[in-house]
Amino acid sequence: MSEPLAQDISELAHAYGVATEYWDQRGQHHTVPAETIHAVLAAMHVDVSTPSSVAAAWDRISNGPWRRLVPHTVVCTSGASTRVLVHVPDGAPVEVWVELESGGRVPLQQVEHFAEPRTIDGIRTGEAAFEVPADLPLGWHALHARSAPGGGLPVLKQQGVLVCCPAFLGLPESMRHERTWGLMAQLYATRSRDSWGIGDLHDLGALAEWAGHRGGGFVLVNPMHAADPKAPMAPSPYLPATRRYFNPIYIRIEDIPEYQSMSPVLRLTIASVAMLASAANSTADLIERDPIWEMKASALKTVFDQPLTPERAAAFAAFCSREGAGLVQFARWCAFAEVHGTASQLWPEAIRHPNGPGIEAEAARLADRVAFFTKCQWILDDQFAAAQARAKAAGMSAGIVHDLAVGVHPDGADSWALQDVLAKGINVGCPPDMFNQLGQDWSQPPWRPDALVETGYAAYRDMLRTILRHAGGIRVDHALGLFRLWWIPLGEKPFNGTFVRYDHEAMVGILALEAMRAGAFVVAEDLGTVEAWIQQYLASRGMLGTSILWFEHNEHGAPLEPERFREMCFATVTVHDLPPTAGMWQGEHIRVRDELHLLARPVGDERADWNREQASWLRALRDHGFVSSASEPDVQEVVEGLHRYLAATPSKVVALSLPDIVGDIRTQNQPGTDQEYPNWRVPTCDANGFAVTIEDLTERADLSDRADRLIGTVARRAHR
Repeated sequence: MSEPLAQDISELAHAYGVATEYWDQRGQHHTVPAETIHAVLAAMHVDVSTPSSVAAAWDRISNGPWRRLVPHTVVCTSGASTRVLVHVPDGAPVEVWVELESGGRVPLQQVEHFAEPRTIDGIRTGEAAFEVPADLPLGWHALHARSAPGGGLPVLKQQGVLVCCPAFLGLPESMRHERTWGLMAQLYATRSRDSWGIGDLHDLGALAEWAGHRGGGFVLVNPMHAADPKAPMAPSPYLPATRRYFNPIYIRIEDIPEYQSMSPVLRLTIASVAMLASAANSTADLIERDPIWEMKASALKTVFDQPLTPERAAAFAAFCSREGAGLVQFARWCAFAEVHGTASQLWPEAIRHPNGPGIEAEAARLADRVAFFTKCQWILDDQFAAAQARAKAAGMSAGIVHDLAVGVHPDGADSWALQDVLAKGINVGCPPDMFNQLGQDWSQPPWRPDALVETGYAAYRDMLRTILRHAGGIRVDHALGLFRLWWIPLGEKPFNGTFVRYDHEAMVGILALEAMRAGAFVVAEDLGTVEAWIQQYLASRGMLGTSILWFEHNEHGAPLEPERFREMCFATVTVHDLPPTAGMWQGEHIRVRDELHLLARPVGDERADWNREQASWLRALRDHGFVSSASEPDVQEVVEGLHRYLAATPSKVVALSLPDIVGDIRTQNQPGTDQEYPNWRVPTCDANGFAVTIEDLTERADLSDRADRLIGTVARRAHR
């Protein structure tokens, strides 16, 4: 049995944003074990093992700000004035100003404020308040303070980060005045006849053109984050090596300019490999990333051996300069991981930290591979830009919309490069709920909230900038993580975790700032155990919530009336963790879980419940006139009826799943499985299980007709 938590440690945990109790999805109260609290605090470098260490932790949180002239980071909102607390030797004069990101200086005025002076490290210290004006420009600014206390004391100078964020993001101008519809697609599964067995960025551009010419405003793709640089490459796009950089498996080799300048012999060699790889495009066989990456990596090396023109060399240099140390560290990790494995804690000690004493020597030894992975990111940047240009040229209002995973692999690039801002010995997950009675452990290290503040949120900002550079939107998976995350100490069961709070004003504000600069909109995946105030707060900051038709019910348990859906919302019928709509209607979600022994109760009970749910939806569809009331509808009529239901909502943004358009029934990911189900490896197929290419969407009359009917359904607001 867990020991009771000492009162002083409980209060300390609250001060550090660590919950000592919580209420679950059913409203039941839980007390967090003391061992969990101790482990979570330790991950924040807070030692509570002795009375003296507890006292030191209290001193850090109580007096730490008094040891600085200005805070590490101040996040303010445009249109509202903000106070900055400054600490100097008591009575000493102090000057505070802001150096604007765009140039120029804004002096801050002192305002009335009183706080009792404190003796800090032997110096009597006072606190003064200065006001950041409400009309400060948006951006990343530098906060400066200077004090000349006299009396033999040295002149004091210090700098912090001041981020001014928009109060409201909203939708881009091109999406504000009428409903926008778009596609959702798993890019790896969306292939053309020229793909190398896996969808790529050329295919993304082609899919965007296809949808754009039919009035679509965007294509939401799976997370494009980079995976391991060598086999085995993790198939899940939601457990990446990094969230800042992209997976080079999505490069289209033939679109690289240097490929065109190669000798005919070399091009023929690569073309023969491409022909071998592309044979998989016409089959329903599972997608195998490792052999595809092996072929692409070999071809890329050949292409990268070609000289760059002066213009291309200048473009490459500009890309490297813009990305800076983050790109260098990522490329080094990839090169090191090829030799030493991905678990950096097992590397030679001199390179276990990105600033280790052996880093430069190892990087020099592996310079060719470091250059290879650097060039891969440059080519990806080029090809993302080309795909977005094709989307815009086809009339899309937003174009590419990226999906941001919750976190990263514990043995990945970010876990090495960002180890000073990620918590060690902790995994992210979620507490028990009605779908996962033991909770979930996602095996991802979380941001340390204290370290984010101390580093000016630089890693978070840089990640958002890279993702948004050639995008019109971003979906934030598990948006609850902008407010709090469920931390699980390593070795503990998921239900023995606890919530850790983040500064949501900063996390949401910075997201809004970077999205506004990119001209992008934000979709917050706010499903599950999310308090109502969080949904309201996100809406007040101009971010779309998420509605999945199957999950929307009224207070009586019946389907939520379409007119009661949220307006500021990204609404869909299904999602990648469920079967496509046709499969869901036919009970595919029950069949698969039954075969995999994932059901917590008899399969007959599950089917009976689903029959009742189906009957409820059928009544709602008939009541609204979205399916015929004269006969039993077939599966396709139900699929179209559910999309009419979706179209009747006031939601500003709606999305069609590509598998729904082609009639697929198989889910891409079965939660609760790893190897038991082929997660993230199922290619796009039609209702008969035959592979579908992007060209088929136009050339096959059955698919074209089906697409036209569904698109016509969601492209306009349906009425009863």
